[in-house]
Amino acid sequence: MALRRTVTGSGTTGSGGSPGGGPAAAVAVRLRAEGTAARRTGKRRPQEPQRPLPFLHRPGVVPALVRLLVLLVALAATVLFAVVLARATLVPQPGSRGLVHANLRPGSTLELYLDRPAVREAVKQVGGNLLLGAPFGILLPLLSRRVGGLLRVTLLTAVTMVLVECAQAVLVPGRAFDIDDVLLNTAGAVLLHLVAGRRIGRALHRAPHAADRPRAG
Repeated sequence: MALRRTVTGSGTTGSGGSPGGGPAAAVAVRLRAEGTAARRTGKRRPQEPQRPLPFLHRPGVVPALVRLLVLLVALAATVLFAVVLARATLVPQPGSRGLVHANLRPGSTLELYLDRPAVREAVKQVGGNLLLGAPFGILLPLLSRRVGGLLRVTLLTAVTMVLVECAQAVLVPGRAFDIDDVLLNTAGAVLLHLVAGRRIGRALHRAPHAADRPRAG
């Protein structure tokens, strides 16, 4: 009776074996074939219908003129706001010389505002500082989409108000640097940006569409 000789380690058998790695290789080949067929016969996802562009984002003469008009109004409002800001912060107050002191501790001046017995005076001080920085929340998104984000609006407002406070302390008699004024001014800009500035900026400046971006490779 003849004995069958089996060769091990080479993936072949003397009789009835599967060449090329045995049953595991055959299964792998079959799985690859099924995956390729599934990819070929697979259905593509239906594309979502495109939403119509807002009026200010549409091509044409009229939307372009409206965008230009809005930008001109924003520039004029920025100049006007700069004048109001200068008059409110850089006007000398000789009668206050020797009475005002620099405040570098956040919350110190705010406590003085809130501890005043006259509620009207406290509202005037706190509300006035909030309103003084609020226009940044709308003007910055109107002027440029790149500076219209919340973080950049916050940083630009804070930096501008720090410079204004430094100018007060150095150049204007009767004025001093106050960190609480900077915080209130910045808070006013952030609040108005969240309420209206972000929406206005998006309505005016069109964000780059995914189809318009260059594809990699």
